Amino acid sequence: MPPLSSAQRKELRSLAHHLVPIVLIGMKGVTETLVESVNQALEAHELIKVKFNDHKDEKRVLIDSISEATDSQVAGLIGNVAILYRPNPNPDKRKITFSR
Repeated sequence: MPPLSSAQRKELRSLAHHLVPIVLIGMKGVTETLVESVNQALEAHELIKVKFNDHKDEKRVLIDSISEATDSQVAGLIGNVAILYRPNPNPDKRKITFSR
C-alpha cells in the first residue's frame, strides 16, 4: 500500500473523530491476540482507533509495530489514541474513498 499523503491522513483523522476506540492496549502490551484483534477490526471497519491504557511512554514504537504486523498505516496519533487505516483488498467493498 502506498504511503498516505498528508491530505489523506487529515481526511482519515476527521472521519475517525466520532469513532470509539475498538482496541485497548493494557498491561500485557502488544500480543499476538491483540494483533489479531486489530486485524479483525481493520477487516470489518477499515478505520479504527486504538487506545493506550498502559505503555503510554512506548506508544509510538508499539503502534509502529502493530501497523507493520497488520499491514496498516497510522493516520494519526492524538494523545493516547492512535488511528489505523487499511483499505479493504476488494475495491467493491471499500467503505472509505478519498476526495482528493
